[in-house]
Amino acid sequence: MSHSQKPISKLGLNTLPDRFRDSMTFDDDTTTTNKPDFRELDLGSPVSPLTTRRSSGPAASGLTTTTSSTTSTSSSSSSGSVSGRNRSNKASNNHSGELSGSVESSPKSAGGSRCFRTVPGNPDSGNTQPLIYSGGSSVISPLVNVLPTGNICPSGKILKTGMASRSSKTEVLGSGTVNYGHGSIMRGGTAVKLGGGDGGGGGGANKSRGGDSGRSAMSSFDPEEVKRAGNEQYKIGNLGEALSLYDRAIAISPGNATYRFNKAVALTGLRRLAEAVREFEEAIRLDPRYVKAHHRLGSLLLRLGQVENARRHLCFPGYQPDANELQRLQEVEMHLSKCTDARKICDWKSALREGDATIAAGADASPQLHICKVEALLKLHQLEDANLSLSSIPKFEPSTRSLSQSKFFGMLSEAYLFFVQAQIDMAFGRFENAVTAAEKAGQIDPRNIEISVLLNNVRLVSRARVRGNDLFKSERFTEACSAYGEGLRLDPSNSVLYCNRAACWYKLGLWERAVDDCNQALHFQPNYTKALLRRAASNNKLERWAEAVRDYEVLRRVLPNDNEVAESMFYAQVALKKSRGEDISNMKFGGEVELVSGLEQFRAAISSPGASVVHFKAASNLQCKEISPFIDTLCGRYPSINFFMVDVEESMAIAVAEKVRIVPTFKIYKNGSRVKEIVCPSPEVLESSVRHYSF
Repeated sequence: MSHSQKPISKLGLNTLPDRFRDSMTFDDDTTTTNKPDFRELDLGSPVSPLTTRRSSGPAASGLTTTTSSTTSTSSSSSSGSVSGRNRSNKASNNHSGELSGSVESSPKSAGGSRCFRTVPGNPDSGNTQPLIYSGGSSVISPLVNVLPTGNICPSGKILKTGMASRSSKTEVLGSGTVNYGHGSIMRGGTAVKLGGGDGGGGGGANKSRGGDSGRSAMSSFDPEEVKRAGNEQYKIGNLGEALSLYDRAIAISPGNATYRFNKAVALTGLRRLAEAVREFEEAIRLDPRYVKAHHRLGSLLLRLGQVENARRHLCFPGYQPDANELQRLQEVEMHLSKCTDARKICDWKSALREGDATIAAGADASPQLHICKVEALLKLHQLEDANLSLSSIPKFEPSTRSLSQSKFFGMLSEAYLFFVQAQIDMAFGRFENAVTAAEKAGQIDPRNIEISVLLNNVRLVSRARVRGNDLFKSERFTEACSAYGEGLRLDPSNSVLYCNRAACWYKLGLWERAVDDCNQALHFQPNYTKALLRRAASNNKLERWAEAVRDYEVLRRVLPNDNEVAESMFYAQVALKKSRGEDISNMKFGGEVELVSGLEQFRAAISSPGASVVHFKAASNLQCKEISPFIDTLCGRYPSINFFMVDVEESMAIAVAEKVRIVPTFKIYKNGSRVKEIVCPSPEVLESSVRHYSF
């Protein structure tokens, strides 16, 4: 028998590994984690680093599709087409070339259908005329002639950018009519599409041509030409390129509200919502009667949960609000009010439910509502879920006064984010981070009482924890218990402080109190690994072997490769069997894979206490040779499992008795009975089964 195991006939606590026999030092969570790093072999100390166990909206263009009544005038509609009289230099409600829908909603002409748009002038007039009729021999063009900058002059020659007149004309070349709107040139009833003119997502060729036109437009000094190129890029989905072109147009003509509006729509599509708010606001500042900008801004503010600001723009004086938008506003307002009322009385289940309902009603981009969900989960002691929810919070950049000065639950919106972050950091033992977050909240909203109370508590709890750690290092365990207790009086649900105090009780030999504090820590943070270790060690001292084994089994699932946890569980299992009067003489821990050659030896091996894994192999088989080194790895990784191997060519009697016909075959036995058989497994499948039966 070639292995390093030692049969156990007598058991005393001195057989425990040093690390688990005297593990009760404590946490000093100076990092941002809160669970033990077993590789550092200091499982009990509050000053040892903790390793956190990793747990693990609509695509927002924010655009409301407009199909008929728009506010387009002189140069182009959502596609950048040019029609009607040139009014681009007038400050009015007519905004030439503004984007009127999402990338997917640009109009198309198909079959024999006509594509309509509003006649320039009054955006609410409802008068329409056909742009292009595809499918027939005739072409209906606007009555007023159109000629875009830098394309084709009346003589048919190509002009350089900026050379053509800005007057709007239609020119007849040869036998056909040329319509320079909507990106199409038609001669004799034949339409030739230019890059991105279909307004859809755009194929590779369209995007390539669109990119070329965008790059050439960037060198132009004509803002209308640059804007039209931006519209074309927007239609084919190149939002970044469109944004650059709108910025170029704004640089040339900073007082044009339409350019700001188009930029805001592109920013919305890129989910840069705070910047989009700023551009919509700037468009309205340039043209206070810009109805579409008010509507889009109101819809965006509603998504951000800014109900009052949203109402001001959606219910714009002299403008009939959209019925669906108004209904959405009312639903968001109703659920947000219920969420606020529930939070005031600390009804966190209702606050969580109403917060989710507010998000579902339309405020999907509100970081405050997402952080409200985190706060509710935290107060309900669902720490893992709260920590996981942090990853779903939309990025918040209060780049405008309307966002940074808005209030949420009575405090400034940005301050609320730091307010909740400080509480999360405290719960996970990130005390220094908690102080920093609370101080930021206080700087943003210094007059808020709720923030002031939190900041004071966070500072006091952090000081109590530091003082307790220092006292523990000095082995003044009774005083350290008192220091941690001061912190718990201010933060009675702090699992880290409970776990630290449990380490003090353990050192003082008060194991019952240590178990009680570990129970409290695990109540607030059920997967707190260090609390499980301390409770298991304390139960060992109290000779509560069954409770200790249960904790070690949980730890083995969390830390399957930790040999010291496996060893401690093994000794707890031995002690439990001994307390029940069971035979433990043949129990062993760790060692090598043992070769079995005789049938009687085989039957004795599979009857060993615990689980036994038998590798049936043939020396001549290549697959057996390949997987054999991995069996040695598993033997060291799962020392509480018995590993045996049988060469079927040398031990035919065992192969016949066990009906082994294919190698490699693995069989797992418990108390002499087969519980699992795996034929030609992959290493991953084999380890998964071994891990399962190691608990």
